[in-house]
Amino acid sequence: MKTIAKDSKKRVTIYSVAREAGVSLATVSRVINDSDVVKEDTKRKVQEAIIKLGYKPNAVAQGLALKKSTNIALIIPDSSFTYIGKVFNGLLDVAKIYKYNIILHTTSSGVNEMNEIVDNVIKSHADGIILYNDYFTPEELEILNSFEIPMVYLDVRASSKQSCCVYVDYQQAVYELTMRYLQKGIDDIVVIDDKKNPINVKQILAGVQQAFEEKGKKFEGFIPIPEYAHSSYDFLTKYFKKNRHKLVITYRDSQALAVLNTCTENGINIPEETEVVCIKGSRYTDMVRPQISSFDVPAYDLGSLAMRILTKMLNGDDIQDREFRLNYVFKEKGSTKR
Repeated sequence: MKTIAKDSKKRVTIYSVAREAGVSLATVSRVINDSDVVKEDTKRKVQEAIIKLGYKPNAVAQGLALKKSTNIALIIPDSSFTYIGKVFNGLLDVAKIYKYNIILHTTSSGVNEMNEIVDNVIKSHADGIILYNDYFTPEELEILNSFEIPMVYLDVRASSKQSCCVYVDYQQAVYELTMRYLQKGIDDIVVIDDKKNPINVKQILAGVQQAFEEKGKKFEGFIPIPEYAHSSYDFLTKYFKKNRHKLVITYRDSQALAVLNTCTENGINIPEETEVVCIKGSRYTDMVRPQISSFDVPAYDLGSLAMRILTKMLNGDDIQDREFRLNYVFKEKGSTKR
């Protein structure tokens, strides 16, 4: 079996040691810091992994020791900068009240950067983590949870013993939207895939399917974006040359814009022939013509509530409900019939 140490393109990190030994990051940290709470056989496995991989513990690894630093790590994908402005303002306003520093960590789509993220979070001696990203795999999220550091998922419904979440119920929102069309006799509805937001797309599909099932229908309108496609726009341009639909649902603004443009280029009139709804609106969905119908979510409240919850977790307060849902408003604009 090829180990990370044998791959010259990947440097050995504390994450590498944890995976090799089959233990959590916290356990590796305890072994490095010579803690006496680790069982001897576990300690031996970690030490063997350190030797095998050639890992050299340093000041970065020492950062896992639980020392209060007043630093909060905010992890977001670089593709989310369009949305993060108001969320970040909410975070900062509450962070200032409690005298916490927000340290921003960004990830690039399609690149597994968990090694770098873990090391950077350790370096910052973060007391807590706010994660605004649904692109991590379950394995990577498990690694973050093993941190044993309080964490809040932002705009994604996910929680654990060490984490809470503040989210908008996109499944319910799309269910209500879909039901509205089905009640009007319109069932030619499709959902565009979004590989940058897989968890939220899964919720959107669940909402559509729920509505179809309640009407005794089967939903078959999911449009995947092939791996070979250079971009959603390139794929959709070819797709709408041969296909027509009554309602197209996208999660992200850029894909809604792609649908709008490709439909126009292919002579499909919006909204008379095809209606378009973007689940997560932005300033860009208002700048185009026709303006794109979307859901308005309380971005500032997402950030401020997430930070308030995290401060309670850091203070050791007993939090019974670990999932906090915020409301939404559907705004009909020019891309849908009123």
